[in-house]
Amino acid sequence: MNTFSIFPPLLAYASVAPLIIRVVLGLTLIHFGYRKTQGKGQSSGSNSSTYGILEIMIGIFLVVGIFTQLAAMLNVVILVIKLSLKVREGKFLNDGVNYYVLLLAMALSLLFSAPGAFAVDMLIR
Repeated sequence: MNTFSIFPPLLAYASVAPLIIRVVLGLTLIHFGYRKTQGKGQSSGSNSSTYGILEIMIGIFLVVGIFTQLAAMLNVVILVIKLSLKVREGKFLNDGVNYYVLLLAMALSLLFSAPGAFAVDMLIR
């Protein structure tokens, strides 16, 4: 691919970007999923321990880089539901909704790209 870049040598490390997104999103999901299993969740309508376990599983899959697109797709579905509930409550782009939008953007980027460096998915091909 021929593209303009201010720092062309950095393009050789393009697989690092999905790695960073994958690990940060995965660790975030693990953290908040763990809080939900401990009964300390503060999410709208999704504070059950079952939902927390689901978030932890998705987070682990993302950190390890296995079934990355499936994990990202599940996260996209969950976040779209959360965002629609917030919009219905009239809380769009406030009350932490901007945080959900950022997580949604991260999950979508992983859904439409490769899992990046150091992913088990890359070994399965």
